[in-house]
Amino acid sequence: MGQSVVLRRRLSYNTKSNRRRMVRTPGGRLVYQYLKKPKQVPKCGQCKIKLHGIKPARSVEKSRLCKRVKTVKRTYGGVLCHKCVREKIIRAFLIEEQKIVMKVMKAQKKGGKKPVAS
Repeated sequence: MGQSVVLRRRLSYNTKSNRRRMVRTPGGRLVYQYLKKPKQVPKCGQCKIKLHGIKPARSVEKSRLCKRVKTVKRTYGGVLCHKCVREKIIRAFLIEEQKIVMKVMKAQKKGGKKPVAS
């Protein structure tokens, strides 16, 4: 009465890449069906939240997908989330503003003028 399960691959260890499910075929045999690893949605490089608008896929499948499915049409499209991109732009702008202010202060100090409040 005990039926044996037919192994398809050689690897018999219970590893993450060797997950399997027992299935009865139409011929009445019990065989293993090997399961693929779950698809992952890419995460933001800074805050680690899931990126929206990108299809979850495994690395081999990603190579077959078109570009618009893998990225978002924005600077740092498939790498950073919108909040982090916004923060990065604001930070760069503020740093540039600070450099300009420092240059003006230095010029005023050198000229011996009083700083103009504006």
